[in-house]
Amino acid sequence: MKTERLKTDILIIGGGTAGCFAALTVARKSPQTRVIIAEKANIRRSGCLAAGVNALNAYITKGKTPEYYVDYAVRDAHGIADRKLLLTMSEQLNEVTAELERLGLVILKDENGEYVSRGDRNIKINGENIKPILSDAVQNLPNVTVINRLNIIDYITNGNRVIGAYGNRTDDEALVFISAGATIIATGGAAGIYKPNHPGFSRHKMWYCPFNTGAGYAMGIRAGAEMTTFEMRFIALRCKDTIAPTGTLAQGVGARQVNSLGEVYEDKYGLTTSQRIWGTTAENKAGRGPCCLATKGITSEQAEDLERAYLNMAPSQTLRWVAQKKSADKENVEIEGTEPYIVGGHTASGYFVDVNRKTTLESLFAAGDVAGGCPQKYVTGALAEGKIAALSAVESLDGAEAADISDEFVSVARAEAEGFLKNRGGITPDELEEHMQEVMDRYAGGIGSDYAFTDESLDIAREKIEELILRVSGAVCRDMREFTRLHEVKERLTVCLTLIAHLKARKETRWHCFAENRSYPDKDDENFLKFVNSRYESGEIKILYRPLEEMNV
Repeated sequence: MKTERLKTDILIIGGGTAGCFAALTVARKSPQTRVIIAEKANIRRSGCLAAGVNALNAYITKGKTPEYYVDYAVRDAHGIADRKLLLTMSEQLNEVTAELERLGLVILKDENGEYVSRGDRNIKINGENIKPILSDAVQNLPNVTVINRLNIIDYITNGNRVIGAYGNRTDDEALVFISAGATIIATGGAAGIYKPNHPGFSRHKMWYCPFNTGAGYAMGIRAGAEMTTFEMRFIALRCKDTIAPTGTLAQGVGARQVNSLGEVYEDKYGLTTSQRIWGTTAENKAGRGPCCLATKGITSEQAEDLERAYLNMAPSQTLRWVAQKKSADKENVEIEGTEPYIVGGHTASGYFVDVNRKTTLESLFAAGDVAGGCPQKYVTGALAEGKIAALSAVESLDGAEAADISDEFVSVARAEAEGFLKNRGGITPDELEEHMQEVMDRYAGGIGSDYAFTDESLDIAREKIEELILRVSGAVCRDMREFTRLHEVKERLTVCLTLIAHLKARKETRWHCFAENRSYPDKDDENFLKFVNSRYESGEIKILYRPLEEMNV
C-alpha cells in the first residue's frame, strides 16, 4: 500500500458547510496560513447542502435580536443548551448570511428590498446551488488545498494533543498522513445508526446526509475527547415516503398538524420540535392516524410556490405531486417521523466545546454538526461556528510548526489497513450495518419501538453492539471502497456505544421521542437540568455530569 505524507498549518476535516466557511475565514484573517481540506466525497456536492436548501432557518429577522434566538433555542431544547455558545453563534448569523449573498446566493427580497422572511427566524432563498457557491469560493483560495475522495480514518495524537490525521484514498490503495499545527473537525453528524424508514435498496432515502457516518464523533471518542448530550437525538418530522421537509409547509403556508378525524392536535402535545414528533407518534398509536399537514384549501398560487420551493432541496415531493396529478391545495400532505440521528446542528449533541469552539483535546476545534451544546444551528449557524473555530485555530498556531509523524505510526497504520484488505471471507460491511440498525431499532428506541426504550433494553443493545464490534476485524474488504464502507460502519458502532451510555445516564424523559425513557417517564429538572457528558477511558465510557455553562469561563 502506498503512503503519502503532507504537512499544513491548519487541517480541516470535512468540506461541508462549516468546513468551507472555516477555510474562507482563515484565508481572510491570515492569507499566509496554509490550509488542507480533507473531503471524503467531492467538495462541490458534499455534506448536508449537497442537494440544496430553500430557506436559511437561523436568521435574526427585522425587530428581533440574537438574544431572542437564544431564548427560542433553549426553549426548544427544553433547557439543555449553553446560552453563551448560542449567543456567540447568533451574533454572527446575519453577517455570514450577508457573506453568502456576496458570494452569489440568491436571497428573495420584497418590493422594498427587504429579505422575505418565513416566520420569525428564517428567510427564503433560491438555494439549489448553495454548495457549489461555497466550494467554488474555497477552491479559488491560493492558500487552500482541497483533497477530494480522502476518507479520514483517525486523528494522530501526541498525548492529549491532536497533531494531525490520516486516511485512505477511496479510489486507490493509498494512505495519506497529514500533520497540522491545528485541526478543525467539521465532518457532520451521524446518520444510518438506526433502521431507516425505507430499509433495503432504498435505505439511503433519509432526512440526513447518508454519508455522514459520525466519523468526527468516533475519532473524538477514541482519542478521549469529552462529548456531550448524545442522548438528545434528533428525529425529523417529514412528508411521508418522500422524506421531504415539513417546515416548508408549516411555516411557508401555516399548515397545521391534523389527525384522520380532522382534529388539530399540535397544541395538545406542544410545539417544540420533539413534541411535534411525539404528537404524531401518539395519534398514530391511538388509532387516529394517518396524520397530515393540513394544506387542503390553500390557494393555487401557494401550491405552485410550494412546488417551486421543494425543487430547491427535495424535488421528490414536487415530482410526487406531478406524477399523481395532485397538488397541496387539493390534498393534505401525510407526515411521519424519521429514524433517530445524532446531529449537533439541530440538537446539542457533539464535542464539549468552549466559546472558541475548542474541544477538550489540545489543538482540536469543532464546528457545525459535531460541535455540542449549541442546538438549532442550521446552515448559518454552521457557517458561524466555522468562522469562530477558524479564528481560534489561527490564533492557536502562534508560529509553531506542525509536528512530524513517526515512521512507526505510519508502519502500524499501513499494516492494519493491509490486514483488512487481505480479508476475502466473512461478514460484509453492509451486513454489519444491517445487524447494527436492527439492534438499535429494536432495543435503543428506533421507529419499530415507537422511539422508546428501557434500562433493560439498553443493556441488551450495548451487549449486541459490543458483539458486532468484535466482528469488524474479520469483515470482508475487497477494495478501497469497501474498506471505506467498513470504516463507516466502525464509526457508527462507536457512536452507538456512546449513545447507549448517554441514553441510560439521563434517567428522565425530557424530550418525548428524542429520548423516550419508559423506565423514567417524567421530566426531572431537579436532578437532570444539566449536561450529560462522557469520556472514553481505558476501554470504558465514563459518564460525567456538567453544569450547563461550565466550559465557558
